Order: sequence, then structure tokens, then C-alpha cells
Amino acid sequence: MADSDKRPKKGEEDAVYSVSSSDPTVRQRKAADPNDLFTVRVPRPNFRRPNLPPIERGRLKAAGLVVGLLFAMGAGFFGGYLGAANNDDGTITGSLSDQKKVVTSESQLISQIAKTVGQSVVSVDVVSQSATSNSFDSLFGLGGGSQQQEDAGTGIIISSDGLIITNRHVVPAGATSVSVTLSDGTELKNVQVVGRTNDSDSLDIAFLKITDAKGHKLVPAVLGDSSKVAVGDAVVAIGNALGQFQNTVTSGIISGYGRSVQAGDSSGQQAAENLDDLFQTDAAINEGNSGGPLVNLNGQVIGINTAIASGSQNIGFAIPINDVSGLIKQVKKSGKLVRPYLGVRYVSLTADIAKQYDLGVDSGAFIPPSVDPSNPPIISGSPADKAGLQAGDVITEIDGKKIDQNHSLTSIVSQHQVGDRLSLTVVRDGKTIHVSVALEAVPTS
Repeated sequence: MADSDKRPKKGEEDAVYSVSSSDPTVRQRKAADPNDLFTVRVPRPNFRRPNLPPIERGRLKAAGLVVGLLFAMGAGFFGGYLGAANNDDGTITGSLSDQKKVVTSESQLISQIAKTVGQSVVSVDVVSQSATSNSFDSLFGLGGGSQQQEDAGTGIIISSDGLIITNRHVVPAGATSVSVTLSDGTELKNVQVVGRTNDSDSLDIAFLKITDAKGHKLVPAVLGDSSKVAVGDAVVAIGNALGQFQNTVTSGIISGYGRSVQAGDSSGQQAAENLDDLFQTDAAINEGNSGGPLVNLNGQVIGINTAIASGSQNIGFAIPINDVSGLIKQVKKSGKLVRPYLGVRYVSLTADIAKQYDLGVDSGAFIPPSVDPSNPPIISGSPADKAGLQAGDVITEIDGKKIDQNHSLTSIVSQHQVGDRLSLTVVRDGKTIHVSVALEAVPTS
């Protein structure tokens, strides 16, 4: 076999296969169980479609901060505070005046968060060229042409020198022009694309760099600790709603975490992407919100908004900020994006799968036997291959961190950098062993 055949294809690294309890080769599951796979679409407007409703046509460059509070934190917060004021017999102990003060205070807090974090949020506008073909070209054997496409999303300033983090799908591979609009309405052009993860990478991330701030002071957002987030925590989402309404603010709670979803764009033309280890929130996330911050009530970014569930209301998903902390440190240090990888394909272990394969453990990253010779579970020449990992192994811990439904292998590896040496706890044939592995950069080809 030629050396080139041993190298992983682009996007093959650390793929995640979501499986059913009865057949580990099935990638789609029913959504009746809240832990099951959702079919979602990434919130990205497509400005090429001619039949868009009027609100999606054109672009609105709004100056300043557009704050769309949801009825003073919505019925959820209001109901929660009323419930807290109730006695066991159902009577309300606080006066309406006291209850109004609570809701007003909550509203003022959200407003302050919007002002503070909003100055670190930018609208991202992208022009790209996409390939096209028609019957005339095919008939005469001519190559397809190209057409200009405009996309819009959101980004977060993470350094005072202009480094921005956003979603990969906000910045297509064929981007020819990228500009950002600050919260005060200032448009900055000639924004550099520092790097983006591979299109099939489970981490939907890209980095941008403002090359000329035109004398404006850039305020980086404060990043929080997403490992401390719990279901029920209040959150605020800020983004470029519908690609038109800059810095729109919505609020809600964390509805779940550790979600795995399969995402595609709203047009259905792009291949679905497997996204892993996501927060689920009922804060309204709309087209254009992609890449914007999900913020806790301390004004800290704990997630990056990335997808919404199609055919549903208020089911959005965000990448936990800890999952990209390693990449942020590396990009700040080196000025380029180098994605570390382990080089395995795995399934997140459940009790049913553990029983089916008689594994003896019910949580971890299971490296299944190969069902497709073209997609081996251990990528040839990868760090996992060099460390001697095998099909049938279950990786249960990395550097003492347990792999479970809330902490996937991908998310833990993503917190490290190229060159880091990790200690893996592995169950093989019923015995626990320890394997040392050095992370390497994802091959470019």
C-alpha cells in the first residue's frame, strides 16, 4: 500500500458515529428519548433563494445595540418566581409589588449583560464563490461556472488585538471577502480567516482576525467555565438574528447537555455534519445567530451558538466553551489553527451496547470492530495507531477525566494542544490497561 493510502482522508479523524441500542452501525436514532439524535439545521440564512419571505431579503446594518428581551425573561422566569413565592397550600405570600420588583430586577440584569457582552459581539458578513453547473455546460462538456453567495452570522471578540471565534459554517471554504460590524455599527473590512476546522469535523469552529480596527478599542468577552453549567441555569444568547438584526438578545435556560446532533444547512444542499457534546437551550436561536455567545448571568461566555432543531420551537444547541479552550490558547500563541487529533472512530458507550458486546463497562468511548474496510476504526499512522489502540477497546478516562454522556472523547481531546501527551485508561478484553499517547496535528490531506 502506498504511503498516501495510509494517510487519513480529510475530515476522517475522530469521527463520531451515533448509534441505536440494537445496532451500532445505524447512525440515526429516534428522537423520543431526549438523549437520542436530533436532526437539526445550522442557523444560517441562504441569500440566494428567490422566494425568501420579505424579512430575509436584503441586509440591515443596524447601528448600536438591538435588544429583544422576551417579555422580561419570559413566562418561564416569571412563573418560576411566582412559584417560589407560593405556600404549600398554593397561596402567594409576596405582594404583586414585590413580585414586580423581582421581575424588574431580572430584566435589568439581562439588559446590563446585553450592554456589557454586546460590545464583544460582532456581525460577520461573508461573500463566497460557489460552483454551479447547468445542462448547457454538461451537453458540451464545459466546466461549471460559479456564482456569488452572501452569508451572515455572528462572532465573539476574544482578544484585544482583534481575534474572533465563530462557527465554521459561517465562513465557507470558498470565502473571498469577510467583514465584521461592531456593536456601534462600525464596519471593518478585510478581515482575515485565520483557520477553520475540516468540514466533517465534529467541532464547528473558525477563527477570524481584524487587520485594521480603525482606531476602535476592541473589548474581548470574558470566557467562563462550561463544566460548571447545570440544567436549569439561566442563559442569554446574543447574535445577528436573521442575518439582519444585529446583537439581538434572547434568554432562557440550559435544557440539557452532552447532546449529539446531525446538522445540515437550511437549504438541505450540504452534507450533514455530526456535532458532539452540545448544550441544549430554550433561548431562542435564529438564523444568523451562529457563532454568537451563550452567556451565563455573570456575563461570562459558556457556549457558542451553533444549531437549531428543525420543525421545533426553542430547541437550540451550543458548543461548550471548554471544548475550544485548547484551540483558543493555541491560536492566540501561534496565530494559526492547528487541530489536535487522536485518530480513532468511536461510539459513545451505552448500557445496551455494553451488554451486546459483553464489554464489562457501560460508559466510555468504544472503538467498534470495522464494518467498512475503507473506514477502519484506527486511522493508519495516527497517534492512536502508534500507541497500539485496537478495535474493541473502550477508552474510559483521559488524564483521569471520565468519559461519559456529558464528557465525550472529542470534547476532552479538544481541550488539549498538539504535542500534549495524554494518559488513556483503556478496558481491553475485560482488563484495564494504561496507554500513553502524544497528540498530533490533523493531516492536511
